Amino acid sequence: MFDIQKGLANLKAHIKVAPFNPGVYRMIDEHGEVLYVGKAKSIKKRITAYSHLNKLPVRLQQMVAQIDRMEFIVVENESRALLVENELIKKFRPRYNILLKDDKTFPYLMIDTEAEFPRLSKYRGGRKGKNKYFGPFASVAAVNEAVSTLQKGFLLRSCRDAVFANRQRPCLMYQIKRCSAPCCGLVSKEEYRLSVDKAVAFLEGDDDSLHKELYEQMEKASAELDFERALVLRDRIRALSNIQAKGNVEYAALKSADVIAAAQEGDLAAVEIFFIRAGQNCGNAVYFPEQAQGADLSEVIEAFIGEFYDNHTPPKEIIVHGQVDEEWWESALGVKVTSPKGGSRLKMAEFAYNNAVDAIRRKIALEASVKNNLEALRLKFGLEYTPRRIEVYDNSHNQGSYAIGAMIVATPEGFDKKSYRTFDIKYTQETRDDFAMMKEVLKRRFERMTAENRPDIILLDGGRGQLNSVHEALAEYDLSGILIVGISKGEDRNAGREFYHIKDRESFDLEYRSPLAFYLQNLRDEAHRFAIGTHRKKRAKSMTKSALDDIEGIGTKRKRELLKYFGSAKDVADATLQDLQKIEGISKKTAEKIYNYFHN
Repeated sequence: MFDIQKGLANLKAHIKVAPFNPGVYRMIDEHGEVLYVGKAKSIKKRITAYSHLNKLPVRLQQMVAQIDRMEFIVVENESRALLVENELIKKFRPRYNILLKDDKTFPYLMIDTEAEFPRLSKYRGGRKGKNKYFGPFASVAAVNEAVSTLQKGFLLRSCRDAVFANRQRPCLMYQIKRCSAPCCGLVSKEEYRLSVDKAVAFLEGDDDSLHKELYEQMEKASAELDFERALVLRDRIRALSNIQAKGNVEYAALKSADVIAAAQEGDLAAVEIFFIRAGQNCGNAVYFPEQAQGADLSEVIEAFIGEFYDNHTPPKEIIVHGQVDEEWWESALGVKVTSPKGGSRLKMAEFAYNNAVDAIRRKIALEASVKNNLEALRLKFGLEYTPRRIEVYDNSHNQGSYAIGAMIVATPEGFDKKSYRTFDIKYTQETRDDFAMMKEVLKRRFERMTAENRPDIILLDGGRGQLNSVHEALAEYDLSGILIVGISKGEDRNAGREFYHIKDRESFDLEYRSPLAFYLQNLRDEAHRFAIGTHRKKRAKSMTKSALDDIEGIGTKRKRELLKYFGSAKDVADATLQDLQKIEGISKKTAEKIYNYFHN
């Protein structure tokens, strides 16, 4: 038991010396473990609130009871405090902080404004240079639709730079009026740049003036009898009008906003976020923060905002369902933060809240179903305890080529996609030998196994022979507590009539179409889907790979110039040293490196 009076005394001793400045504080127990990391406009005022035990929930009373000492970091403003707090939470992962498992990456629209003829494209990853980014979009389908609409409205190119640089005549996108063909000089640099500026303005919400300008241009073209241009302008106006027609009236008043709401049921909390951009709903995402037991909804939302916008650029406005410290967050993030009391914003916030409630109920139902299946698995397979980690393995190859092994992971919470792994088959000489490939994959997996990622069950796509080969490969490893099961196709390869094979036990099947049989079939199908998908990507990549890719020091730009000049990688290989030196950007040293690569 913790001594709450001792912890309270330690807290009060630190309150006396705490600064009034903005900053970050850490609560630390007697073993040196960080219990909690927090931020404040005034550290002294904030930690004083923890001394009023009768106003604290049980969770925070337990935290105060464990305080041995505190540490403070004074910073210049709220924005810096938020940054430091997030850095420390990621480093220490304190047990009393609400933690966001932010493993989602969202697609964005990107316009590479530094290019001579900027390109419109989908994008994921870190920000680069002075490019313009718009989003996020909750799905690839949503961003694809936006790209298509913007192509119709502004005729911006979407082709890759290598294709753009080597085009001799307009492509299909020009023919169907989705590009102005800057690759072939059918639009001037100035006119194209004007289209780019208008697209940026539209994405930033300035659509009214754009509609008016396009309409005036269409009228002028008609008056001048330039009917072809008038038709192009008419199609652009229609494309932009279609975007607005699809928009919800309640969204139209917002140019750039995120709507956030949290809900709780039992020990589970969910946070729902909707992305509104240029008056359009760009989709939503749901998160289930960890360590939120006993926390109130305001604490859950504030923890979410702090961690989410550490990795994502905030919009111009954040609308929150419930109460938050609006002044603090506006100062820290530099955007408007509101907790609406009425009007369309409140309706949107309540809509997000209802989605959060539904998400919790779906998760509870799903976890109950998985829990029942895992308990049935324990009983049927004779396990001492309910499995917490199941690993499923499968191989994929094309007549021995591009061979890979794949591992998926299932837990009581569902598929743990962050733990999925693929293995390029490196050491197996005969890559048509599924037994040998599986042996290699499992040995490599066990070489890197730790106490934290040790599985309870390993499922193999294969029968008794596959099972025996894996046991043979893993003979030198400690397999205690790990059940290895082979799953083979049943009669007529009928899904649902599989046989299950365990070492030193008779093979058996499960009741046809039982929940457990369906669950195990779903696990195997997911492993098969993941293996096939990875194999296809590897095969597709090899087909587009150029011999120039393997030459050290030859990047995208030099490779493009070489292919543009010679026509193909084979012609580059046949070129003389003197011919190679004629290429702009290819020095004598680089030319020698290319020549030697193909001739030595």
